[in-house]
Amino acid sequence: MKLKVLVDNNTYIDQYYCGEPAVSYYIEDEDSRLLLDVGYSDLFIRNSKELGINLESISTIVISHGHDDHTRGLKYYFEQSYKNNISIIAHPDAFKEKEIGNLKICSPILEEELKEKCNLILSKEPIKVSKNITFLGEIPRVNDFENRKPIGKQIIGENSIDDYVMDDTALVYKSEKGIYIITGCSHSGICNIIEYAKEVCKDNRVLGVIGGFHLFEVTKQVHKTIDYLKKNNLKELYPCHCTSFNVRAEIHKALPVKEVGVGLEISW
Repeated sequence: MKLKVLVDNNTYIDQYYCGEPAVSYYIEDEDSRLLLDVGYSDLFIRNSKELGINLESISTIVISHGHDDHTRGLKYYFEQSYKNNISIIAHPDAFKEKEIGNLKICSPILEEELKEKCNLILSKEPIKVSKNITFLGEIPRVNDFENRKPIGKQIIGENSIDDYVMDDTALVYKSEKGIYIITGCSHSGICNIIEYAKEVCKDNRVLGVIGGFHLFEVTKQVHKTIDYLKKNNLKELYPCHCTSFNVRAEIHKALPVKEVGVGLEISW
């Protein structure tokens, strides 16, 4: 499997790609080509061209959750003249209307319109998206230090409810040596995600994680997260996007943290 970072908050010195506070990963698994998330703008399209990636070759876009820094790129994707019949996989809440105050923080294309543009697959259950990669669906809460926190409201008909971002999910790659987790923001808790990935894959050998951890201050939760990561003996940690410098530095005291930026390529 191969992963390339198309969009992240960070860019590398002397590598002339652009960044934005968002996420998009290009992933190859044998003959399959897919994206996890599409960022906030058309940047994933521009960076893919610079990186020599043909987006018309992809068959699937997986959405980690419905916030606009992961979905707004869909607007620009569907403005292209790609001839592929794209499938989009997400949790059933991912393309619901979401807002904070008067600010819309959801996908620019919601569920009913999206059904007309692609093969839309919505599931709370795990789904195989390629030979070795699984979409995890809804993540159970098993760690008491990772409580879901509401972010704004979700609009259902004429009603609005607190949005606990139940649509937050991730991908897991299973190899002969163990499993690798690829996340968007980890609103459901990075340790909860890892535990569920282990359960789904029936494999406790966690090789690494790349993605946002949604941790900003060095708190009790961060220390418990570090303890969990040490217990699982992770060899590769790529916390990025919504993981602050202070948190990454604190993790790095216990485990080696690798830098992430647009253009990073990882192979397993």
